[in-house]
Amino acid sequence: MKRNSLVWVVIVVAVAAMLFAAPYLTRRAPQTKVAAGKGQPAPEFSLESLDGKTVRLSDFRGKAVLVNFWATWCQPCKIEMPWFEEMQKQYGPQGFQVVGIAMDDAGKEEIAKFAKDMGVNYPILIGKEAVGNAYGGVQFLPSSFFVDRNGKVVDHIFGLKSRSEIEDDIKLSLGEGHAQLN
Repeated sequence: MKRNSLVWVVIVVAVAAMLFAAPYLTRRAPQTKVAAGKGQPAPEFSLESLDGKTVRLSDFRGKAVLVNFWATWCQPCKIEMPWFEEMQKQYGPQGFQVVGIAMDDAGKEEIAKFAKDMGVNYPILIGKEAVGNAYGGVQFLPSSFFVDRNGKVVDHIFGLKSRSEIEDDIKLSLGEGHAQLN
């Protein structure tokens, strides 16, 4: 009798845990396959910047663009953001642009304060789930997509990678890489 009661308790706890966790586990699940695969056109977006302007990916046509999905609570994002600031300064004159897309539930004011405190020198846009889905669901933060001057994805990185790997992808997107995609 005692064993049956224990089995029922375990079942009830397991079902309750699944019901509780389901909304959180499915929230960031991809709605589509990775639409922004290597060699594919980067999905267009239209998002609001921190200064209230509408920014589109196509605004940067002719430039190499690093589209970086991040959040204020993301520790690896805090590591790579200073790198992006430095790389924006270094490669900007060659036609490179970092675009940060904030994908968290923080308000615009909190995101703006965070970006200012981090010393961000590139546009920060307020993300939307639909844009994340267009890029394959953005299951991991940070997620970065390197777009060449023709609007095609040359590489993507999920999670934190080394500064040198990021820099290699920037060079690839600028057309300086050896394995350039057509």
